[in-house]
Amino acid sequence: MAKKPKKQQQSGGTPATVALTAAGVAYTLHSYDHDPSHPSYGEEAAEAMGVSPERVFKTLVADVDGTLTVAVVPVAGQLDLKALAAAVGGKRAAMADPALAERTTGYVRGGISPLGQRKRLPTVLDASASAHATICVSAGRRGLEVELAPADLTTLTKAVVAPIGRA
Repeated sequence: MAKKPKKQQQSGGTPATVALTAAGVAYTLHSYDHDPSHPSYGEEAAEAMGVSPERVFKTLVADVDGTLTVAVVPVAGQLDLKALAAAVGGKRAAMADPALAERTTGYVRGGISPLGQRKRLPTVLDASASAHATICVSAGRRGLEVELAPADLTTLTKAVVAPIGRA
């Protein structure tokens, strides 16, 4: 587990780290060797970084009434699709087609970041994030996480904060 402060990641960064740097947001990068055989990207990240799974958040893309929507929830739980739809004023939500999610965000599955996406999508951050001083989300590729304050993530993604996760 190597930790790299943002100043070490100036060139060749991911769109997520470029967006964070451009916004002047304080963050810390955590990199680790991704194991393709691990059954869960998020749990692998938490284990590799030695961080509680409640502080590591996964980025999921769902379709809410025909609109792709990003949900950011703890890896320790699951996304409540009904709660996600309600959070954005929709009626029905389903997980988006993975290929469409990759094309739209510009990231690969397991490395989708809520930051620096190719197309800005409506975003909902699970309310549990506010219980932590910092949380970790994907920095835009497998094996790379960014740690930042939940308020900064909310501001940069213009996220709605709502209880969309369940244990």
